[in-house]
Amino acid sequence: MKYLFEIRVAEGHTAEEYADAWVRASRIIQQAPGARGTELHRKIGDPQVLIAIAYWDSKADRDAMSAKKDTDVAAILASVASFVEIHRLGEFEDPEWTVLPPGQDTRTK
Repeated sequence: MKYLFEIRVAEGHTAEEYADAWVRASRIIQQAPGARGTELHRKIGDPQVLIAIAYWDSKADRDAMSAKKDTDVAAILASVASFVEIHRLGEFEDPEWTVLPPGQDTRTK
């Protein structure tokens, strides 16, 4: 499973400020069963917009982690809430198959 989020950082703040909090929260979240990693990327041409991708074994694992309401994660997110807008873009299952141009690796990630 992939969970995608768009993060918009307010003027007067930097993506690095958010990234610091994101790394601290991710360290905690990634200890949950089924967590497979996260990525944070800047939008080309707009350094105030980021995309975050969280990888999970299953929706059930992600839902179980969310249901625990970790107070440390909540505090970290609250520390950046005044200068970021986070929009959930969606939840996506890993593909059953992948179509790639000839000559490229065909393994599903």
